[in-house]
Amino acid sequence: MTDRVVLAYSGGLDTSVAIGWIGAETGAEVVALAVDVGQGGEDLEVIRQRALTCGAVESVVVDAREEFARAFVAPAIRANALYMDRYPLISSLSRPVIVRHLVEAARTFGAGAIAHGCTGKGNDQVRFEVGVMALAPELKVLAPVRDSGMTRDKAIAFADERGLPIDVTARSPYSIDQNLWGRTAECGVLEDPWAQPPEDVFVYTADPTLARDPDEVTIGFVDGLPVSLDGRALPLPELVAELNTRAGAQGVGRIDLIEDRLVGIKSREIYECPAAITLLTAHRDLEDLTLERDLARFKRGVDQRWAELVYDGLWYSPLRAALDAFVDDASVRVSGDVRIRLAGGVAQVVGRRSEASLYDHALATYDAGDQFDQRDARGFIDLWGLPSKVWAAREQRLAR
Repeated sequence: MTDRVVLAYSGGLDTSVAIGWIGAETGAEVVALAVDVGQGGEDLEVIRQRALTCGAVESVVVDAREEFARAFVAPAIRANALYMDRYPLISSLSRPVIVRHLVEAARTFGAGAIAHGCTGKGNDQVRFEVGVMALAPELKVLAPVRDSGMTRDKAIAFADERGLPIDVTARSPYSIDQNLWGRTAECGVLEDPWAQPPEDVFVYTADPTLARDPDEVTIGFVDGLPVSLDGRALPLPELVAELNTRAGAQGVGRIDLIEDRLVGIKSREIYECPAAITLLTAHRDLEDLTLERDLARFKRGVDQRWAELVYDGLWYSPLRAALDAFVDDASVRVSGDVRIRLAGGVAQVVGRRSEASLYDHALATYDAGDQFDQRDARGFIDLWGLPSKVWAAREQRLAR
């Protein structure tokens, strides 16, 4: 039987071109796999048919929206996951779930290799290939676009020459990736870090400078996970989708970032993530209310490392799994409601409450009913500052 390759198929330029390249260069049959992670846009049946038109012998669509939300987005919320303190790991989170299904498809269809449409400059090549190494080290990995040295201009010309049914043209050369958690855009004029992004780049968010009535939403959390909007219980995929609409209408979640890529270069990335920014803002605020100080301080370092691991393609790593255990334990009691005002591109916390709150009004107030004995402060300061006092005395003595 002819060797088979399972291709991670998005329906875009690179993966459509990859189908023909694999057949021409290796003689293998291509099984195209499209994974629905809430990207919206084109109907996935259209994408499935496009893969067949481009030469795939099999084309499969997997609905992984609930899995993506439950097993990947939810841990990211608990970990306050932001790469470089700004990017909510939109593409980074979706790659490991896609890898999981690529490996399953390879076993189902008897394929000996997996392929992706990544270039040699991006992070996704690492995420796909290291993920496959962790889950199925016996499988080979092909990277047609990278290994053929095909530039984006050449890929567009290749598609035009063969009449491939894709949407990207030389006049609209943005590279787009999107899912339930947000949307990314790069290439074209966006490669100039001085150029302001054209408004036609944005899809998930309205222009934040346009005047409109503010929106206010109350987000309910249980053990660090969002479970309701304005008192309405919602599954996570639906909750994120609604927040994408509401926060996006207020221009929330636009990010213009000069990003440090894993491969060692800086790139200019445009992100739209209205729900992600809103939820992460609310979750972090609720942690401030419910986490003990030392636990909160330590968790901030864990959160940063968690985000770096996922960005760097190490979802399937023992450290990420171990950090998850810590984050899950720390998230117990991170329950309550956070009120967020959405306006002018900003998600602003305007109120929070929790049965597990560590905020004690009787201790915090300066008014009548104050139960904090300020006389205790003097002795506390003396003991707290004693090491500094002893050190300073030594320095003065030796400086003579």
